[in-house]
Amino acid sequence: MTDRTPLVGREAELDRLDAVLDGPGGPPGVVDLTGAAGIGKSRLLTEVCGRAEERGLTVLRGRATEYERHIPFRVFGDAFADLDPELLRGLGAPGATWAASAGAAADGISANPAADPAGAGAGVSAVDRFAAHRATARLLTALGGRTGAGLLIALDDLHWADPASLELLDHLVRHPLRAPVVIVVARRDRQTAPSLAAALTRGVDTGAVLRLDLGPLTERACVEQLAPGLPPGRAARLYAASEGNPLYFLTLLQGQGQGRSGPALPPGGLGALLLDELTPLSAAQRRTAEAVAVLGDQATPPLLLALTEPASGPERLDADLGVLAGRDLIRPHPGGVWSLRHPVLRAAVYEDTGPGRRAALHRRAAAPRAAAGAPATVRAHHVERALTGWEPEAAAVLLEAAEQSETTAPASCAHWLEVVLRVLPDTPGHAARRRDLMLKRARALSVCGELRASRDLLHEVIAGLPADDGSGVRAAAVTLCASMERHLGQYRASVALLRRALSRRPAPAPADAVALGLELGSSAPHALPFPAVRAEVLRTLELARALGNEPAAAGALAVSALGEAYEGNTAAARELTDRAAACVDALTDRDLADQCEPLARLGWAEFYLERYEDAERHADRGLAIARRGGPLHLLPHLLMCKAIVHTHACRLPSALDLIDEAESIARGIGSDELLGLVLANKAQVLIAARPPGDVSALAAAEEAVAAAGARSSWWTSLVWCVMSYAALHGGDPVRARSAMLRAGGPDLAGLQPSMRPLFLEALVTAAVTTGDLAGAQEWAALAGRDAERLGLPVQRAAALRCAGQVLAGSGRPAAAAERFARAAEEAGRSGAVLWEAQSLLIGASLTAEAGDPATASAMWRRGRRLAESGGALLLTGLADLLLPPAPPPRVPGLTPREHEIATLVAEGLTTPAIAARLYLSPRTVDTHLSHIFRKTGVTTRSALAALTARHLP
Repeated sequence: MTDRTPLVGREAELDRLDAVLDGPGGPPGVVDLTGAAGIGKSRLLTEVCGRAEERGLTVLRGRATEYERHIPFRVFGDAFADLDPELLRGLGAPGATWAASAGAAADGISANPAADPAGAGAGVSAVDRFAAHRATARLLTALGGRTGAGLLIALDDLHWADPASLELLDHLVRHPLRAPVVIVVARRDRQTAPSLAAALTRGVDTGAVLRLDLGPLTERACVEQLAPGLPPGRAARLYAASEGNPLYFLTLLQGQGQGRSGPALPPGGLGALLLDELTPLSAAQRRTAEAVAVLGDQATPPLLLALTEPASGPERLDADLGVLAGRDLIRPHPGGVWSLRHPVLRAAVYEDTGPGRRAALHRRAAAPRAAAGAPATVRAHHVERALTGWEPEAAAVLLEAAEQSETTAPASCAHWLEVVLRVLPDTPGHAARRRDLMLKRARALSVCGELRASRDLLHEVIAGLPADDGSGVRAAAVTLCASMERHLGQYRASVALLRRALSRRPAPAPADAVALGLELGSSAPHALPFPAVRAEVLRTLELARALGNEPAAAGALAVSALGEAYEGNTAAARELTDRAAACVDALTDRDLADQCEPLARLGWAEFYLERYEDAERHADRGLAIARRGGPLHLLPHLLMCKAIVHTHACRLPSALDLIDEAESIARGIGSDELLGLVLANKAQVLIAARPPGDVSALAAAEEAVAAAGARSSWWTSLVWCVMSYAALHGGDPVRARSAMLRAGGPDLAGLQPSMRPLFLEALVTAAVTTGDLAGAQEWAALAGRDAERLGLPVQRAAALRCAGQVLAGSGRPAAAAERFARAAEEAGRSGAVLWEAQSLLIGASLTAEAGDPATASAMWRRGRRLAESGGALLLTGLADLLLPPAPPPRVPGLTPREHEIATLVAEGLTTPAIAARLYLSPRTVDTHLSHIFRKTGVTTRSALAALTARHLP
C-alpha cells in the first residue's frame, strides 16, 4: 500500500477522481492535475495511488525531474521500472525494456528498467519514436487486461518531462486506450511547455482528459488540519502570508516554531526558509543532502557513497541519511532510493550548492554509471552539468548520446549537440568540426519539427563557409535550408537560395547538383507553374541516372509526376507516375530512408489520377519509413494523403483519425502554411463526416484561412477552395462563391487544373442557390470542358453534377436526374464511394420529382447504404431529408417534391431557406409554390401551412 498522511481538503476533487477509478477504461482516460508549486498536487496524486491500490488496480508511478529532462522517455521509464518482471514474462517479454515489451524491440536495446530505472527507454536508439508510441499503447492495453481491476499510471512534475515523454503522452491522449487504464499527471500550469498544454487542452475538448485545477486551500482546512490549536490571530496571519498554499503554510509555521517571525516573510522568501532547515546539519550531512539533490531520484546508497565519500564509509552514510530522514528533509522510496521531500526543496538545495561543488558531484556521478555500462544518454546529463570548459572526453560522451538519441528523441540529440557547440573552442582549428556539428544539429532540429531553428542555424552555417568551399557542406546546408524554407511556406526564398548555389563557380559536384536540383523541383512549383521548372527537373533526372543514383532518380520522377498531375496533363502524369512507381517499388526501405518524401509526392500524384489503392499503398510505405526516424514535417503530408484517399473512398472514421494525427504534428512544427493545409484537409473530412448543420468543418476552414494568410501558392488556393465548400454546407452560398473566386481569381486560372471541375461544383451550387442560373450555366460548361480534357471519372462526375444542378434549377428534373445517375456511375468506376453516394441521393430526389418512384427508391437505398457504411453523416442526414421515397403525399394531388416544399412552408421556412435546404434555386421553389397554390386552392403561405398540418400525422 502507498504510505499516506491525512489529506487536507480536496473533497470535491477526490469525488471526481473516485468516479474515474471506479470506471477505468472509459473516458476520460487521462486526468490532468494542475496548480502552483506546493499546492498539493503530489499529495493528491499519492492519495489517488492509494485509493487505486485499495480498488485492486496496479499502480505505476513516475516523476520527471528538473535536471534530467534531456533523457528520452525519462518519466515513463521511471514509472515502468515498477513493472513486475513476472508480469512482463507473462506478456512474452522477459528481460526486455518497456518499449521492447510492447513489441518495438530492435537491435541496440539493452537497458533493463528493473536494474536501471533511469535508463529505461534511454537506449532505444534503434527504435523510432512513433513505433515506441504505438508499442507503449499496446503494452499498456495488455497490462490493463492482465492486472486485475486495471492499471493506474501516475506521472508527477510533468512540467519537467523530456520531449520524448511529452510526445508519447500526446499520442496516448489522441488515441485513448481501449483498456482499463487511467493516466494521472500532475504539473505546474505556468511552467508547462506549450505543446503539452495544447495536447491536454485538446484532450479536454474531446472528453479524453479530465482537468482538475487545484486552487488555494481554505483557511479552515489549513488551520484545523495542518495546525490544530494555533491561536486564531496567528493562524490568520500565517494563512494570509501563505495565500492558501499548504507547503508555504507549513514552512512558515515551522519557521515560526524556530523563533522566526514567519508570517512577515512573503512566499517569495520560501527558498531562504527551506534552506534554513539545513543550518543545524553537520558538514557531512549537508554534503549528503546536496548529493541527493544532484542525483534526484537516482540517489541510491552506492551512488551517494561515490559522491560523498564519508570518512567512515557506509556506516557513516547510513547515519547521515537517518538524521536527514528524521528531520523530514529526505524520504525513502522503493529500491533503496532517497529523494528530498519536495521538488521545491530539491531546487533550493541544488541551486544553493556552489557551482564548483555541483560540477564535481555530477562528475563523480557520471563515473560509476559509465563503469556500470549505462547508456551515454543517461551519463550525458551528469557530463553536461560537470562541464566547465572544453573537455574532449566529455564531448565524446555527449556526441555518443546525440547519436543514440538521433532517431528516438531528436530533440535530445539537438540538445546534446548544442552543449558540445557551446564549449567547443571557436578557433580555426575547430572550424570544420563546428560546421559539421552545426549541420548535424540542424538536421536533428528538422527531424523533430523545429523548422525555424533549423533554418536559422543553416543560414549561419552557409554564411560562415569560405567562398571556395568544395567540401560539399555548402550543398548539404543549402539543400536542407531550402527544404526548411519550403516547409515554412517561403518558396521564393527557397528557390533563390537553390539557384544561387547551382550557379556558383566552380559548379557543385554532380551528386550535390542532383540534391540541389531535386529540392528546386520540390520548391519551385509552389511559386511558379510546373512548366517553368520542367526542364530543370528533367536535367536532374538525367544526371541522377548517369550517376547510378536510383533513389535520386525516383525522387526526380516523383517530382515530375506530381507536377504534371497537378497541372492536369493527364497523359504525361500517368506515364511519369508509372515510371516513378516502378522505380520506387524496386528500391528498399533503406534506399529511401533519407528520401521518403518521393513516396508522399507519388501518393499525391496517384490520388490526383484517381488511383486510390496505389496512393494509399505508397502513403503507407512512406509513413512506415518516416516513423522509423524520418523528418517529422513529412508525416502530415503522408497522413493527409491517406486521409483524403479514405475520404473519397467514404472511410470517414479512419480519415478523421489520420487527419487528427496530422494536425497534432503540424501544430507543433511552426509552419503556418502547413497548418493551414492540414486544417483545410480536416475541414474536407469534417464536411462529409458530420451531420447537416454541424459547424465544425466551417470552424476548421476559417482557422485554415487565417493560418494561410495572404500568401499565394497552390496550397493557399486549396485552403480557399475548401473554405468555399465549408461555407456552402454552412448555408452561406454568397460566401462560398466569394471564397472560390478568391482561390481561383476572376478567370479561375488559379484553381488546381486537375481538380477544377470538382471545385467548380461549389460555384455552380452557390449560383443555383442564389438564383444566378446564367453564372451557373457558364461555370458548368467550363467544368464539362475541363472534365473532357482530363478524362478522369471523378472529375467527369463533378461536371455531370454541375450540369444536373443547372437543369434542376431550370425546372427540368428528369434531365437533371439522368446527369446525376451518370455521375454516380462515373464515381463508382474509380472507387470514389463518397461522390457515388452523394450523386445517388440527390439523383434519387430528382428522379422521384420526375415521376419515377421505383427508380428513385432504389437509388436512395443504395446511396444511403453506401453513406451509412462509410460514416458519412452528412449524406445520411441528407438522405433522410431529401426523401426517403416511402409514403405517398399526404396532401392530395401534390407531387413528392411539392409535398416536401409544402411541409417546409409549414415549418416556417422562407423561400431562400427552402432553396438552400433542397439545393434548388429560389425561382424553382417559387414555381413549385405556384403549382401548389393552384392544386390546393389556397392563396397564402399561412393557409398552406394550416392545410399541410392537417394532413401530417
